[in-house]
Order: sequence, then C-alpha cells, then structure tokens
Amino acid sequence: MPEATDLMLVYVPVPSEAAGRALAEGAVCRKLAACGNILPGITSIYEWNGKMETASEALLLLKTTRARAEELEAFVWEYHPYECPCVLCFGPDQANSDFAEWVRRQTASD
Repeated sequence: MPEATDLMLVYVPVPSEAAGRALAEGAVCRKLAACGNILPGITSIYEWNGKMETASEALLLLKTTRARAEELEAFVWEYHPYECPCVLCFGPDQANSDFAEWVRRQTASD
C-alpha cells in the first residue's frame, strides 16, 4: 500500500551513458542517492546562446530523500560536465512503503 513519503526523484539529462554512470556511482557511493537509472537515447532540442540546438543525450534519474536532495543537487552541479546542468527535483506524493524505507536506509548519513 502506498504511503505519504519524503522521497525525491531527481531528473538530470547527461551527455552520455558514461557521464550518467559516473554521476550515479558518485552519488550512490556518497549516500546522496539510493539508486540511479540511466535511460539512453533521448533527444533534446533547446536554444543555447541564441542558437537552436539538438543533442543526443541520456537521462539520469536519481532516487533520494528530501533531507539529502540539496546536497545531491550540489554534487551534480559540481561534477556534471555541462556549464548549466538541468537538475529537477520531484517529490512523489506516495511511494511503496518497502521501497521508501530502502531509499531512506541507503541515504542515511552515518
């Protein structure tokens, strides 16, 4: 049964699967995220410095808690290869209670 939660899902486009893996591994090793998912093969269309751009990217989704989200965001900003990375945090209203507890345990500061 879903329960109210303090979980956060962090959406981060990256230039490649390798870049996503590096960020995910760093975040999980530091206990800033419980898990990272890398979705390859996205296409991003955007304007940058007055020019229309199209880029092949991957999407990194990180699972964390509200308590760790700010520190996770700072980590992504420090290590992301882009000048201005997109870091969007979403707070689901509900989550599976067993999964939510696992995320909390994995991101607990020692």
